Amino acid sequence: MSFRGGGFNLKGNDGFLPPRHKIRRYSINFHHNFVKIMFFMVTITILCFLLNRSDHHIQKYTPFSLHKFYSADPASHENDENSLENTLKRASMKDHKTVILTTLNAAWTEEGSIFDLFMESFQIGIGTKSLLKHLVVIALDQKAYSRCLDVHPHCFALTTPGFDFSGNAHIKSNNYFKMIWRRVELLSYVLEMGYNFIFTDGDIMWLRDPFQRLDPEGDLNFASDIYRHNSTNLHNTPNAGFIYAKSNTRTIQFYKFWYAKKDDFPGGHDQPVLEKIKFDPFIQEMGVKIRFLDTAYVGGLCFPSKDLDVVVAMHANCCTVFKDKIHDIKLVLHDWKKYLENKTKSWASRSSWKCGLQEKPKTKIGGGGVQ
Repeated sequence: MSFRGGGFNLKGNDGFLPPRHKIRRYSINFHHNFVKIMFFMVTITILCFLLNRSDHHIQKYTPFSLHKFYSADPASHENDENSLENTLKRASMKDHKTVILTTLNAAWTEEGSIFDLFMESFQIGIGTKSLLKHLVVIALDQKAYSRCLDVHPHCFALTTPGFDFSGNAHIKSNNYFKMIWRRVELLSYVLEMGYNFIFTDGDIMWLRDPFQRLDPEGDLNFASDIYRHNSTNLHNTPNAGFIYAKSNTRTIQFYKFWYAKKDDFPGGHDQPVLEKIKFDPFIQEMGVKIRFLDTAYVGGLCFPSKDLDVVVAMHANCCTVFKDKIHDIKLVLHDWKKYLENKTKSWASRSSWKCGLQEKPKTKIGGGGVQ
C-alpha cells in the first residue's frame, strides 16, 4: 500500500493491484451475505410477532379449558354416574360422538309446558323418535332436573352459584344474560370433550330428522332468522337457538372467542354478539367454516317454512309472552298432525297465532328466506 501525490493506491504485497474480478467477487459475496442476514432478521421479527399475537389470542380466548362442570345432583357427589362426561357418553351416537343438547329451567318443565311439547314433537316427527336416546337435557335448577328424570334418561343438573334460573326470565333481564352465557360456556366445554352436538332451544319443535339438512363441509351450521339464499353468506342472520357444531380446534376457539366477546358488548346476549363477531378478522384467521340453514327447513314463527313437505323444525321465537308461546306451539303441533293425516299442506292455524308476523313482511320472501 503506497501514497503517491497525496492519492491512495491499493496494491498487494508484491506491489501489484489485485485483479478486478476478485474485487467484484468480494463485493458480490458481501452483498449476498448482507441480504441473507437481513432476510434472517426480518423472518425472526415476523415469527416473533405472529407467536406473540397467537399467544395473545390463546391467553384471551381459552378461559375455561381446564374448567370442570360439576353436576348439581347431590347423588353425583357420591358417584360419577351422573357426571357430564358419563351423561354425554351414554347419550352419544356411537359412530361419531354426536349428542343433542337442550337447556331447560323449572318454568319450562312444568307439566303441560314447553318441555312436554318439545318431547311430543320428537314422538310425532318423521325420523325423530329414535333421536330421543341421544338427547341430553341440561337442567338449570333442581326442580327442572327432577322433572326431567321423571320422563327422560339423560339429564344433567347444572347450577350457577348466586343465581336462580328457575323462573321465566325476561329476555333483557340480568338472569337471562347470565343463563345464556352460562350455556355458551357449557357448549364450549362439550366441544373440548370431543363431542359434536346439535344444540336446540326447548321451544323448537322437531318435525323431521335435521341431520339430512346439515352441510357436512361446515364446522358450524346455524339456523337463520333471515336467510339470503346462500348457506355461506355471512350476511345471513344467525339464530343461536339451533346450532350444529363439530368438535375441532376451530370450533373450540370460535366458542371461546364468542364467550370472551360478551365483555366487549355489555348487556348483549349471545345472538347479538354472534351477529357482531361473525365478520371479525379473527374468525377468518381461525378458518372456521360457517354455514346457515335455510328457513325453509328450520323456520320460526316470524318466517315459517311455507312447505310442510320439507320443514325440519319450527322455532317458537318472536314470542315474549310465555303463554302465547305455548298457545302457538300447540297450534303448530296440531297442524303437523293434520299434515301427517294428509288433511293439510300448510300452517292452517297461522291466522290464530299470537306471535310472529301478522302482516306480510315488507322484505321479499322466497324459498324460505329473504332476498
